[in-house]
Amino acid sequence: MAKGLLIVVSAPSGCGKGTILGEVLKDPAYYYSVSATTRAPREGEQDGVQYHFLTREQFEQNIADQMMLEYAEYCGNYYGTPLAPINANLENGRNVILEIEVQGAMQVRKLRPDAVFVFIAPPSVDTLRERLIGRGTETMEVIEERVAQAQHELSFAQQYDYIVVNDVLEDAIADFKAIVRAESCKTARD
Repeated sequence: MAKGLLIVVSAPSGCGKGTILGEVLKDPAYYYSVSATTRAPREGEQDGVQYHFLTREQFEQNIADQMMLEYAEYCGNYYGTPLAPINANLENGRNVILEIEVQGAMQVRKLRPDAVFVFIAPPSVDTLRERLIGRGTETMEVIEERVAQAQHELSFAQQYDYIVVNDVLEDAIADFKAIVRAESCKTARD
């Protein structure tokens, strides 16, 4: 059995990353990596679904035991990627999707040169702004903060192996699947 691919995906908020990955993940050949955190679960969240909820002591022990692919501390809580499920699924031939922000992706790039890095981008910053406004869930101030953050994240796009522009959703999904197909056909992997 061929080993699966580790696929690292990043995108600014509002680019349709969740929609694209939702379609891709309907295929059982894919596994979605669930992050771990030390923050308390929010109402309705379940351990192992949204996050693996760990105590600070458990998380720090995982760090010490080198059981995290990457991690960061944000607002007093740890967030990170458990290594065991990634490796187990890769060995079983499943492609593992790691949805992560750009700073974490750059950490992973140093540690896992075998990974495939895909950045999902909007057709333009103006289109992104329109999509965020169209959601109707945030104030203009929050939208402008998200747009500014997106522009910062877009500056990292060239450090990824592939950029998928989500203009037409069906095309973006097809492009994502084509990248994975091409990568799985490579004669040599790092």
